[in-house]
Amino acid sequence: MNMKNSIPRGLMSVRAEASNPSQGEIKALVEGINQAFETFKAEHNQQLEAIKQGNADALQALKVERINDEISELQASLDKIHLQIASAQMQGGEKLQDKDYSEAFRAHFAKGDVQASLNKGAAEEGGYLAPVEWDRTITDRLVEVSAMRQLATVQPVSGAGFTKLFNMGGTASGWVGETDQRPETATSKLASLGFNWGEIYANPAATQGMLDDAEIDAEAWLAGEVQTEFSKQEGAAFWSGNGDKKPSGILTYVTGGTNAAKHPFGAIKVVNSGAAATITSDGLLDLVYDLPAAFTPNARFALNRRSLGVIRKLKDGQGNYLWQPSYVAGQPSTILGFAASETPDMPDVAANSIAALFGDFKRTYLVLDRKGVRVLRDPYTNKPYVMFYTTKRVGGGVMNTEPMRALKIAAGA
Repeated sequence: MNMKNSIPRGLMSVRAEASNPSQGEIKALVEGINQAFETFKAEHNQQLEAIKQGNADALQALKVERINDEISELQASLDKIHLQIASAQMQGGEKLQDKDYSEAFRAHFAKGDVQASLNKGAAEEGGYLAPVEWDRTITDRLVEVSAMRQLATVQPVSGAGFTKLFNMGGTASGWVGETDQRPETATSKLASLGFNWGEIYANPAATQGMLDDAEIDAEAWLAGEVQTEFSKQEGAAFWSGNGDKKPSGILTYVTGGTNAAKHPFGAIKVVNSGAAATITSDGLLDLVYDLPAAFTPNARFALNRRSLGVIRKLKDGQGNYLWQPSYVAGQPSTILGFAASETPDMPDVAANSIAALFGDFKRTYLVLDRKGVRVLRDPYTNKPYVMFYTTKRVGGGVMNTEPMRALKIAAGA
C-alpha cells in the first residue's frame, strides 16, 4: 500500500508555504485540514469495524496513524499562524521608535562606539537598555513561540518583586431590631502570595568582520538568537519551573505538585482520565463539567501533540469525534467545543501523568516581565568574537487555582 495515497493531494505544498502565508494560502490550509480529517474519520471507522469483526489489520492501523500525524503537522502550521495573528493583535501595528537612540545603539552594537544618545539607556550596573523597537521585537517573537505568553495574563512591571493579595472571606453579618445593639462582626482575612523571579540570559557571539559586513542585519540576527534561547527557557519554566531562580510552573500547583500547598486557594484540582494508561471520552467530559460554569466562557485545553493524537480518535455516545478541526482562519481546533492549544511542554499520556489542562488561563497564570532587555557588548573575553550578553528578568506563577482543572491519567473517578 502506498502510504502517500492516504493523504489528500496538495497538503504538503500548503504546509510548506504556511511560514509566510497569504489569505488564500491560509484558506487552503484550513480546507486541507478538514479534507484530511474527513479521510481520517473514514479510515478510522473502517479500522474500528475490522476490529469488531476480529480482522484487525496492522497496515490499516498504520495508515490511520499516518493520517493522524499529517493532521497534527498541518494543524501545527495553522496554530503558528494563529499565534502570529494573536501577537499582532496584542502588540498592535504601531512601532514606537526613538530614532536617535536606535542609531546610537546600532553604532555601539557594530563598533563599540558610545554616543551621547546612548546615555538615555544607561543602567546603573553599566549595561545598556535595548531600543524600544528592538525590545519590542523580542517580545513579539516570544509571544509567537511561547504558548503560555499567548494564553496567560502578561504584566509588565518596573520593580524587583510582585506580591498579590487574596481575600479569604470571613466577613459576618446579622439581623437586628430598630433599637438593638450592633456588636462588632468578624472581618475578612487577607493572604498574600509572592511570585518567583529569575534572570534569563543569552550570550551569542559574532566576529567583528560579520558585524562590519553591511549585508548582514546584525540586529535581526541577535534578536533571533535571543528569541530562540529565551523561548526555550521560558517555555519550560512557565509550565514546570521549580521557582528556584525562575518562574513557578503551572503544573507545580496541581494537586500532588511541589507548589500544591503554596496558593491560598489551594491546589489546582485533578480529574482522572478514566483509564490507567490513556484518555477516555468520559474522562474528558468529567474534566469539562468539573470546572465551575463561571470559568467556562474563556476555557480551553492545553496538551501536547501526542495527546492530541490520542484524543482525535475519541467519539461521544452519538459517534461524533470529540476533536474537530478549525473551520475558519484565525480560529483554533476544538475538543468538545472548546479551543485546544498544542503545548510541547505538557507531559505525554502515561500512567499518573498530567496530560492536559483545561480552564481559563488568563485568570489562572500570570507572567511578569521586568521592563527592558539589557545588552552588554564584550569584545575582550572571547577574541576574535564579540559577545553580546543579553538579559531579561522574568517572573511567573499561578494567581488563581480555581479557574483550572488538570487531567490525570488514572482509572476511576
